[in-house]
Amino acid sequence: MATYRFRVTFEEHEDVYREIEIKVNQTYEEFHRVIQEAIGFDGSKPASFFMSDDYWRKGLEIASELSKTDQEDEEDLPPHKRKPPTKLMSKTKIAGTIEDPHQKIIYVSDPEALWTLMIELIRIGEDAPKVIYPKCVKSSGTAPKQYKVTTLPPPVDDDEDLDDDKDRKEKVFHAEETYDKDQEDDEDVMTEGDEEETPTGEDAEEQGEIDTGGSDHIE
Repeated sequence: MATYRFRVTFEEHEDVYREIEIKVNQTYEEFHRVIQEAIGFDGSKPASFFMSDDYWRKGLEIASELSKTDQEDEEDLPPHKRKPPTKLMSKTKIAGTIEDPHQKIIYVSDPEALWTLMIELIRIGEDAPKVIYPKCVKSSGTAPKQYKVTTLPPPVDDDEDLDDDKDRKEKVFHAEETYDKDQEDDEDVMTEGDEEETPTGEDAEEQGEIDTGGSDHIE
């Protein structure tokens, strides 16, 4: 039975590619699975193949799952503007879609991340006995990670937070005590060093008599 060899290349990493061989009677679902395995993805996200021309313009879509919303939107368009109805991977064989010996296909995985790979038919051959298809026959370069690595801050122990709060409160309390003690010491010093009050009124007159001898001066 005939086999197709496709080269699958990351759109933004042309030096990273995989060459995959698949039988003509196998489905796009099998093609999808072997691509995911070959590039190290987990196969958990929706994906679609788009049959393309030489200018990489998208045509017929072959999807891992069908969207009713898209089909309903297409029905609202006039016939000449409608796209060909989307096909399901599990029900679409490779042979029924290849029209060019250098057929180009666009493969999009994960609608949110939009991983895009460019696929091109590079060889038509015959299957080998006792070989399980589809299979990756050549690999070049390291594929990018499917998910971005996020570094989280280390967890904080609640007990450590309580200890820190307790230490801060003890330091503040100690500082207040020190301040009050210093203030009291200053008040004691000021009391001991106060000058005598200046006498006024009768006390001042008596004090004056003592200072002048206490009586009139006799010549």
